[in-house]
Amino acid sequence: MKNLLIYILMPIAIIALAFFLINGISEPVRFEQERKFRYDKVTDRLKDIRDVEVAYKARYGVYTGSFDTLIDFFNTGDIKILRQTGSMDDSLAVAQKLVRRDTITVPVRSNLKLRSIHGLFADSLRFIPVVGGEFELRAAVKNVSGVNVPLFEARASNDVVLEGLNRQLVVNINHDVEEINKNLSNVQRYSGLKVGSVDQPNNNAGNWE
Repeated sequence: MKNLLIYILMPIAIIALAFFLINGISEPVRFEQERKFRYDKVTDRLKDIRDVEVAYKARYGVYTGSFDTLIDFFNTGDIKILRQTGSMDDSLAVAQKLVRRDTITVPVRSNLKLRSIHGLFADSLRFIPVVGGEFELRAAVKNVSGVNVPLFEARASNDVVLEGLNRQLVVNINHDVEEINKNLSNVQRYSGLKVGSVDQPNNNAGNWE
């Protein structure tokens, strides 16, 4: 009877062990695939936010820390753009004064082509893809070497972007960032995705770029 139980239980134990081994190997692979998918979606949305913020600054001279204001600007605002007829490289056209430059006013909606959403759904700018939480959006004016510089920042932490995934693997990513920050004396890395900075000018760069 004892031997019979061994023969029955042994294959079950082997199958269970194999399952846990395979799952332990494949889990990081699945996590990385989903992380990359979400990061790609979020970075596209952050690029869209940056494009609208840059247009807003071109119109008003500052950035906005309000998604309501930013979305309303995209939906109903306008910007001035330079339109050129002819080419400045054409010396004959220039000599004949056939090259013209005019400043025209156009709706923001028709001039900006967003990557991550259809223009009719600009309200989605505020939401983090996949998980649905809202981005943090801030704006400031910082004095840099005696000059007032408008700044903005939009961001989403890894804890939010990677919500619902393997918690230990998310903790590991955040820990890696913390370890890197221990060796940095000034600018600290952000545990997530962000574009722009309200701490210092960075040409509105994203931390993935």
